[in-house]
Amino acid sequence: MDATEFRKRGKEMVDYIADYIEKIEERQVYPDVEPGYLRALIPEFPPETPERFEDILKDVERIIMPGVTHWHSPYFFAYFPTANSFPALLGDMLSGGIGCIGFSWASSPACTELETVMLDWLGKMINLPPQFLAEKDGEGGGVIQGTASEATLVAMLAARTKAIRRIQLDNENLTQGEIISRLVAYTSDQAHSSVEKDVLIAGVKIKQITTDDSFSVRGSTLRKVIDEDKAAGLIPFFLCATLGTTTCCSFDNLLELGPICNEENIWMHIDAAYAGSAFICPEFRYLLNGVEYADSFNFNPHKWLLVNFDCSTMWVKKRSDLTCAFKIDPVYLKHDHDESGCITDYRHWQIPLGRRFRSLKMWFVFRMYGVSGLQEYIRKWSGRKQQA
Repeated sequence: MDATEFRKRGKEMVDYIADYIEKIEERQVYPDVEPGYLRALIPEFPPETPERFEDILKDVERIIMPGVTHWHSPYFFAYFPTANSFPALLGDMLSGGIGCIGFSWASSPACTELETVMLDWLGKMINLPPQFLAEKDGEGGGVIQGTASEATLVAMLAARTKAIRRIQLDNENLTQGEIISRLVAYTSDQAHSSVEKDVLIAGVKIKQITTDDSFSVRGSTLRKVIDEDKAAGLIPFFLCATLGTTTCCSFDNLLELGPICNEENIWMHIDAAYAGSAFICPEFRYLLNGVEYADSFNFNPHKWLLVNFDCSTMWVKKRSDLTCAFKIDPVYLKHDHDESGCITDYRHWQIPLGRRFRSLKMWFVFRMYGVSGLQEYIRKWSGRKQQA
């Protein structure tokens, strides 16, 4: 396929996608297929010679669409809402066309710098405390992770490293293994299952905190469990608080939990994967009160903010907490600006090395909707009108 044919086929694909989205309500939401349906419809071996684009597109309808669950259908009520918009698709298209792998500033400066600015933009949209922003000279900053599960894992691993180093300063005879065996993380009994999975990866203990009648974790309950664990020789080091739980959209009490975490040197991570998008509306921002106590905060614009998957935004108060935990610098990844102190290498902020140019779709959405347009969208689907 040369550039001329790509122009033609690209326009056809845009038309196909636009038709799909415009008429999605006409499709059956959940596929009526049995496990293994697709293998019987596809040849056992790949084609020896090139096939026509027209035939491939026909097979999208014949083979692929019958097995698709249509998440954006107005009749889809499972799991959680997932975001999409034409501006986001355009931004994603450009990201794929550029095709950079932005693991460091040098690998694609625009990829890194636009992400830093977009996370500052979004942080300001939800009125995050300034400590979470990179700005020109800030100690914090934001990063796009793939999912909230990844964000929680990154925060937990950074918290584990920070706790080990702090404890070893006072107890040089304690080995890393001995410390890890005593570390305990906390979360709500309503929290997402990913927190448990992250604990398995981190190799630490977990305690689920019992919630109150509103399914919220309260400070008194956390304090009781911490005191019991410390008396038993355990080392509390991490709390994942949830704003908008998966089970019932309950909210943990940050204003009670935060001071306890700060007093006990416990890293407080806030998972607002679903509800976080609503905080761009001033009338919902009170639900984020207490974020000033947190060490890290995450929500998913790909759930409710018109940015298609994957786009899970995470902020930290001190980016050095991440870079100290994940920084590995082989010579083939070094570049001339490494020690300048004025650039970000996102490979030190995440589990993978490579990353896509995901901030482009945020840039397109924020510019083509504006803050007021995004607020209007949230208010429409939350069933709330703007308060005077």
